Amino acid sequence: MQVSTTPLPHPTAVRGYIHSFESCGTVDGPGIRFVIFTAGCPLRCLYCANPDSRYMKNGKVMSVDELIPEIQKYTTYMRTSGGGVTVSGGEPLYQPHFVAEIFRRCKALGIHTALDTSGHCELHLAKAVLEYTDLVLLDIKSFDRALFEKVTSVNLEPTLEMARYLDEIGKPTWIRFVLVPGLTDAADNVCGLADFVATLNNVEKVEVLPFHKMGEYKWEQLGYDYQLQQVEPPTRSQIEVVLDIFHSRGINAV
Repeated sequence: MQVSTTPLPHPTAVRGYIHSFESCGTVDGPGIRFVIFTAGCPLRCLYCANPDSRYMKNGKVMSVDELIPEIQKYTTYMRTSGGGVTVSGGEPLYQPHFVAEIFRRCKALGIHTALDTSGHCELHLAKAVLEYTDLVLLDIKSFDRALFEKVTSVNLEPTLEMARYLDEIGKPTWIRFVLVPGLTDAADNVCGLADFVATLNNVEKVEVLPFHKMGEYKWEQLGYDYQLQQVEPPTRSQIEVVLDIFHSRGINAV
């Protein structure tokens, strides 16, 4: 990957709401990545690690012009590791115009782009972002519709519509599934998701992400009702059971 450090000649005044940055991320796409966490999200996931990113008003307003120089500080790391920029959240597609402009500028500089999303948005709004997206990390919280709504407080269908569209346009995609013991680990739920993913030709792999409690203290600080206090992270054997279900469908799951 060739990365230019020359600023684009035409600056933009597009602004958005940022929760935080991670300058050398290694878990949100390939290589070393500059990760931008946007503020604002329509989901209310029971295990959210960033509940403080629910509302845009709690984020910091930044322009794309301000972001690009920050990103360019790490181009050497991105170039040598095969990394790039990932926009996560919150929900990035809550601010599609902002994210599209970030990615447009990154692509003009030769920087790989990855979108970490729940897919919960109106599809026509996402298309402008996807035009400049190299890789989508699509979080599918559950395949059972009632369970999905319990976990997220929103409807599953927009996420499935997004997954089908990504397949239709051949967009490289990693599916992400958070394994929560006693909540998302039911065999019929996992099998349903595996059967669905098996119909998609663009999915490079499925990441089974173990539930963790790293964001629990934020819920307490914000006065939110954290309902998973008694839930422990999955054991290795529990993870292996889920991986085996995906593997049995010929899916690359890790």
